[in-house]
Amino acid sequence: MISGRRNLLVVVPGGGAPSLVRSASRVVDALGRSSHGSGRSIYGGGTTTHHDRTIRWNVGSPERRRQPFFLTSRHFAIGVFERKKPHMNIGTIGHVDHGKTTLTAAITKVCANQNRGTFKSYEEIDKTPEEQKRGITINATHVEYETEKRHYSHIDCPGHLDYVKNMITGTSQMDGSILVVSAYDGLMPQTKEHVLLSRQIGIEKMIVYMNKIDMCEDKELVDLVELEIRELLSFHKYDGDNIPIIKGSALKALNEDQSEYGVPSILKLLDACDNYIDEPKRKMDLPFLMSIDDVLQISGKGTVATGRVEQGTLKLNDPVEIMGIKEKPIKTVVTGIEMFRKTLDAAQAGDQIGVMLKNVKKNDISRGMVVTKVPNLKTYKKFESDVYVLKNEEGGRKNPFSSYYRPQAYIRTADVNCAVILNEDTQVANPGDNIKCTIELMYPLALASGLRFSLREGGRTVASGIITKVI
Repeated sequence: MISGRRNLLVVVPGGGAPSLVRSASRVVDALGRSSHGSGRSIYGGGTTTHHDRTIRWNVGSPERRRQPFFLTSRHFAIGVFERKKPHMNIGTIGHVDHGKTTLTAAITKVCANQNRGTFKSYEEIDKTPEEQKRGITINATHVEYETEKRHYSHIDCPGHLDYVKNMITGTSQMDGSILVVSAYDGLMPQTKEHVLLSRQIGIEKMIVYMNKIDMCEDKELVDLVELEIRELLSFHKYDGDNIPIIKGSALKALNEDQSEYGVPSILKLLDACDNYIDEPKRKMDLPFLMSIDDVLQISGKGTVATGRVEQGTLKLNDPVEIMGIKEKPIKTVVTGIEMFRKTLDAAQAGDQIGVMLKNVKKNDISRGMVVTKVPNLKTYKKFESDVYVLKNEEGGRKNPFSSYYRPQAYIRTADVNCAVILNEDTQVANPGDNIKCTIELMYPLALASGLRFSLREGGRTVASGIITKVI
């Protein structure tokens, strides 16, 4: 509790963040009213102007000083994000029940024991009631941790067929991925599709964690599964011969087992992430653009859009536009930036952030829209493209399709119904064909030449392509 002279009382409950206490001390003192009756003040580093402004607004005027002001950590982020190491976005992909979430929890535990992050339990990662009831991941979940070389944002993607849409959203934000394969079960349908989607989205480097190795006593079977994994990766034009494959047990590591397949396997995995996955070249010199993957309503604060910064930088109080899906752009101002509940004065390409938007209601925006500072950016419903139609053995269709075929298009974080219009010289598109076609979307999106996209139908990916011209 911080008490002042006369009628000022600022209360910080025990669970409040220390930075709130420091901000309250400094602001109260600056206003000429000491934070202690003795005239002494408490100062500390790491406070933010966001804290200071809010406290000043509540205690800086005579009419408000008559009442206690209760300051709790739910009003703010819990600290300040310090950019000390290169930031990377990584994540777990693979078939349902192969251990992606357990591995994510194990990584956070190993890093937390080295004071390089906060432990997140399985239940905290799969936190919705339906996820806990069904024992599967539905939404892509983000956690953070550090290694000796890097700071990681880790995305735990759903593996269940019904939630591939959320998996695509998660994968589109990654710089590299960890493919989790159960040594006991081997390659499964979603294993193959996730590798395919990763290649289509443009993930260049992948590491394999062969999980549940303790359940598989047959060494020949383990060797066979490893061979199948390498063949699958090579088929999708990854370096299957040289990709690191770490064998271990995520559950053993989560239980802090120090045997070969426990904690040491996680340390090997993190070392592979540091040394095998290259740091991407960020598009820092381009105007800011972030594709929205989720929209949150924070009680007492406003609307927050979350997503990965695709290009450029963003600062507090920057004017931005929200575009896509709706015919007219929404103009607003950024009033707050956070990453993992830590405040940022500025965000940059590659950051996974939440952006607070002034005077924007939650229902005004949705996943698939973009927050941007790109001048004169337009939205389009139509574009020309080069498309590869997947073969049946690649998970695609058995039969050809003709003009005005209507799958769903997945572009950035958007998924929208569309019509595929074949060129005049193409009667039908057969599995395995490379074609040129025009795609017409049901609603407009912010598009540009060079963007990759996928076409899906009936729970499977049927084609992948690249935009060559917007119309």
